[in-house]
Amino acid sequence: MDFLKDHSVQNELLLIFISVILGLFIGAEREYRNKSAGLRTFILVCFGSCLFTILSIKIGVKDPDRLAANIITGIGFLGAGVIFKGDNKIDGITTATTIWATASIGMAVGSGYVYLSLLGTFLVLLILSSLTYLQNFIDNNHKIREYKIVLNNFEDVKYFESELEKYHLKFFVVRQKFSQENITTTWILTGKHTNHNLFIQQLRNDERVFAYEF
Repeated sequence: MDFLKDHSVQNELLLIFISVILGLFIGAEREYRNKSAGLRTFILVCFGSCLFTILSIKIGVKDPDRLAANIITGIGFLGAGVIFKGDNKIDGITTATTIWATASIGMAVGSGYVYLSLLGTFLVLLILSSLTYLQNFIDNNHKIREYKIVLNNFEDVKYFESELEKYHLKFFVVRQKFSQENITTTWILTGKHTNHNLFIQQLRNDERVFAYEF
């Protein structure tokens, strides 16, 4: 009996060690990209989920899934803490969902499904790293930006709309603000990243433009 108990403890220690290693792999990728949650966070998420799952199996004899289910709720609060509003978009959603996925990997390890956790870790790293190139490709060919341009005259608005067509940038006006001194127009522009840069160069050198931001 003591042998079986020691063997069980060794297996559990091995599972915890595996969860730390898998969390380290995912955390290293997030740390490399300088995200809000880094190396230590993902190690602790994976380790904690693994340990909670092992405990739920040990102490929840009749209902072992009850404690494990609460891990998901707790991870939801943790993930919400890394989501914040940037200048033009919501940032941190990818990191939050990665925390959620890492918790599932830790739970798989704690349940003894090591092969599932290894596959999950591989897929998470594949999605975070390899698919970045696809995301950059889409972003370079279909960049969406919001521009706020302050012009000296109302007639210049029509002029810049024709210039946008020249640069193959699709546009629509979000809002306009008129004063005695100038007119401020906010556009949503869609097009290739290079065309955006060419248009910005014109804004920088054009005398009609009083100020701009994007």
